[in-house]
Amino acid sequence: MTEELEVLNRFCKELYESTNQESRLQAERNLQEWSNTPEWLRLSTMLLERGEVPYGPLVASNTLLKLLSNKTSINTEQRLELSRFVLNQLGMRAQSLPPYVVSSLCQLFCRVTKIEWIHMDDSQQFPFKEPIESIIKSISLENSGESLLALQILSLLISEMNSAVGMESITKHRKTSSTFRDAYLFNIYESTVSHLRDAAAKANLQPYYPVVMALLELNLNCLLFDFIGSLADETSEDNYNVQVPTVWRSAFTDGSVIKLMTQLYIQLPEKFTEKIMGVLVQLASIRRTLFNAGERQTYLEELVVGTKLIMDNPSKLSDQGTFHEFCRLVARLKANFQLCELIKVEEYKPMIRLLAEFTVQSLRMVDFSPNSTYYLLCFWHRMVTSVPYIRTQDEHQLEVYCPEIVSAFVESRIAYVEKVVTEGVDDPIDDHGSLMQIFEQIISIIRCDYEKTYRLLIAHFDENAPIYQNGNDNDVSTRIAHGRLVWIATLMGTAIFGKSTSSNNDEHDKMDGEMLSRVIRLMQLNDSRLEFPTSVDADPGRGSVRMEYAFMHVLENFRRGYIMDQVCRTSAIYEKLQQQLNIADESDILGVIVQKIITNLKFWATNDRILDLTLALLKDLSLGYTAVRKLFRLPDIQLLLNNHTADHFSFLGTGTSLRSMKYRTTFYEALTRLLTTDLNDDDEVFTRFIAPLNQTMRQIVDAFNSNGVDQTQLQCAIIGMCRDVRGIATACTTKALYQILFDWLYPDMFEVMLKAVETWPEKAEVTTPILRFIGELCQNRQQRLKFEMTSCSAVLLFREVSKIIVAYGNRLLALPEVSKDDVYRLRFKNMGISFFILKSCLVGAYVPFGVFRLYGDTSLQDSLDMFVKFFLAIPEADFPSYTKISTAYYHLLEAVCTDCMPFVSRLDPQVFAAILRSVQSGVMSIDPTVITSACSSLDLILNFLYKKLTRSVGASSVGIEPDGDGCIQAVKNHPDLLSELLSATMSALMFGEVKCQWSMSRPLLGLMLLQEECYTAFKNEILAQQPPEKRDHFRMAFEALMDGIERNLTVKNKDAFTQNLAKFRRDIVEIVKGDYIPSSNVNSMV
Repeated sequence: MTEELEVLNRFCKELYESTNQESRLQAERNLQEWSNTPEWLRLSTMLLERGEVPYGPLVASNTLLKLLSNKTSINTEQRLELSRFVLNQLGMRAQSLPPYVVSSLCQLFCRVTKIEWIHMDDSQQFPFKEPIESIIKSISLENSGESLLALQILSLLISEMNSAVGMESITKHRKTSSTFRDAYLFNIYESTVSHLRDAAAKANLQPYYPVVMALLELNLNCLLFDFIGSLADETSEDNYNVQVPTVWRSAFTDGSVIKLMTQLYIQLPEKFTEKIMGVLVQLASIRRTLFNAGERQTYLEELVVGTKLIMDNPSKLSDQGTFHEFCRLVARLKANFQLCELIKVEEYKPMIRLLAEFTVQSLRMVDFSPNSTYYLLCFWHRMVTSVPYIRTQDEHQLEVYCPEIVSAFVESRIAYVEKVVTEGVDDPIDDHGSLMQIFEQIISIIRCDYEKTYRLLIAHFDENAPIYQNGNDNDVSTRIAHGRLVWIATLMGTAIFGKSTSSNNDEHDKMDGEMLSRVIRLMQLNDSRLEFPTSVDADPGRGSVRMEYAFMHVLENFRRGYIMDQVCRTSAIYEKLQQQLNIADESDILGVIVQKIITNLKFWATNDRILDLTLALLKDLSLGYTAVRKLFRLPDIQLLLNNHTADHFSFLGTGTSLRSMKYRTTFYEALTRLLTTDLNDDDEVFTRFIAPLNQTMRQIVDAFNSNGVDQTQLQCAIIGMCRDVRGIATACTTKALYQILFDWLYPDMFEVMLKAVETWPEKAEVTTPILRFIGELCQNRQQRLKFEMTSCSAVLLFREVSKIIVAYGNRLLALPEVSKDDVYRLRFKNMGISFFILKSCLVGAYVPFGVFRLYGDTSLQDSLDMFVKFFLAIPEADFPSYTKISTAYYHLLEAVCTDCMPFVSRLDPQVFAAILRSVQSGVMSIDPTVITSACSSLDLILNFLYKKLTRSVGASSVGIEPDGDGCIQAVKNHPDLLSELLSATMSALMFGEVKCQWSMSRPLLGLMLLQEECYTAFKNEILAQQPPEKRDHFRMAFEALMDGIERNLTVKNKDAFTQNLAKFRRDIVEIVKGDYIPSSNVNSMV
């Protein structure tokens, strides 16, 4: 044993201390080999107890954490021994071990506890829960050593309960989490509050600082708990609420906990304040429904008073973390409470004044925590947008403070430009994502006193425009003026979009006209200076990328605010535009916008973002019913429709980057919409339009038949062709247009794509555009694929699609494996697109699949076989992590089960078992679309199984494929499959926060009828777990669930079961809460 320990200690030391990489890797391999032996549990406990500190216990703890998720590695009894051993080690050695080792051991204990939380031993006890009560009781301000360990364990336990890591299923995780929540979480929270109250009452808090910090950490973790199992993203500020159970009401209704946190904020030094503020953020997010109206107002008053007190003592807000959390707290004040409620608070006026001053000061500190100001602006935005919903006599004071806030924002950003130019600091305008978020908030604030904002922007524009126009490009003053004009133009575009569609204000429209005319003049000046790029990767000479972003921002926001189909009268904006630029109406301004679009396509084709913004604007304009007709009549658009070649626009050539090529789809989608505005099914007009593409196709066909062709150029030509035609196909939404397109594509384009996937299956950059184009062709948009009965186009389309998918799939699956980092891009992504293609074909209802077997056509069978091969090629464990692929898979599986159940029934039993396992994963997903498709697939499978197992004589199947027995065999070979599905679905419906109750109810009856013994066992297990006073109520609820339900799976019977299930869920919730009143009692009371 001593020898083993010495060897393990040496490996552990080499793993962490060796400077030689090969030695570290060899030590890791050696430890890995040891960890795979049956003796590893014994060796680990030996390392934990006697290993050389710190590496021995650390390696043992980390290895055990990995092994715990393997169900066969350590049995329950061994886990119980391990749990007790680790807790004992912590109790004896926590003071002497390094903090990171203590943390690792605490996590190990918490992971074991979580995994076996609901385990019941032979004496009907829960042994893994037993230590928790004593750990809670051991917390004390006086006994800091033991208390700190207890608080660390509880904090980590709550974090573990919030995570599904190590759990065998999401169902077990949710059940474990909910039982922990109901039994212990409130006690832990109350304990932290109680001890914090005691600490706040101390005359000298300093000796208790470590325990207080740990108490705050634990308190915050309690409030961050995922109470309803929604796995919500806590970073999202929109509509976020802390969904504490109703039994927690007493802890919050009087608002004393807010007083306590505010008191601690004042008493404790700066290192505590970020944590305290985090707690206050959560307290401000407690769900509104927890309180009645009076309690809610009392609670809000305490929040407002606390917020004001913090602003009255601002010194601690100089810490960036505290400042950020305070800004979040301010945002939550309006997110969770209404403006009318805030106005009623006595301290509202002084609080709103202080908050306005704080916001102005924060906006002026551009460098300090720039991401935090978003939350402040979010508060003001919500306040302003709530004004229409309050009484006019209510004094909200927003008209006083909002103009000051806007002025501070504008002035601070314009002033900061000088620092950007002279000191080289980052310009906030380059952070496009954050900037757009801020602009979304400030739009409404700008409109509070629009004239003041307008005058401010105009003054700054008129001051800087002459300097920029007349100055030398390299002068500092010119560069500063340029940077300021970028900000001013961007802000003008934001202000223009703030135009309200519900009310018309001619004066505001005239102001918009003044600002827009200035931006257009600046834009035309800039465009006149542009020089063509000297290389394919260069921007145009004298071009300004930032300025171009600003121009596109203005034009796009003008389109959104003023170019709308709903506008019934000429806006007053054109009065100013005509005075300044001779732009009299919408057609004139569209002409200006189109000129800008063409300029950008010519000069800025190498800049991906400008190209993207430009083509997005063109596409948006082409979608408007009125605008597209005005556009079509413009000479520039006619020029564009007749000259869309690489000679005129370089991004349409093969020499551009693959990244730039993706924008060609948008370009051709917009052009096709413009073309078809007045096409009237004229084949010749369409033929002229696609003539350049037809020439490219002919060249590709010739290249495939020639030797010595540049493969890279050929690949680029095919990629570009597929992207172009995909855009055209997207815009062909009528049957006549689609038929013209298909007649042109068939058969040459399909032959090109087939040869391409056969030649370069490993080149995802080639195959992905091909498959995406096919995916578009197969979508039955607006019933465009509903051809006449005399047409065979739909069958021809599916045959070609099937050939391409099968050919590509066979070659893809034969390729050597790739690294895990590349497997999605090079393998799985295109499998997901193939799933989407086949789903579109099946649900489109345009292919008569029934005749395929009649005439010996194997296209459908071959496609479905490839679907199964693709499904099996993706590891089961990784499948849920590829969201797009799994979504496409479940949608396709639903379509296959709907239309091709005989195919499913003939699958190999192992394959069918894998599909059922994937269905269970889908049913337990958090994505509603995945849940719906998975439940529908399961329902169809169960209907088939039930009929197959209960029907004495096989039904006649004239013209229908014969059924198989693969699914029956799979269920017999894997009896646990359906029982696990039953248990998981019932548990989720009873104790989980179900998003798709109706969908989950449909297959449940089939599961119960096919697994009656399992259902009875599940019911008995649930009853046994309940306290005696609730057991009869649970039994009555189960009996009511099956009341009036027959032994069949007809739609009528399922509907009745769904109604029963809805009542069953309500009853279970009430029983758990303790509010349940049996129906018979209610009736007798009535």
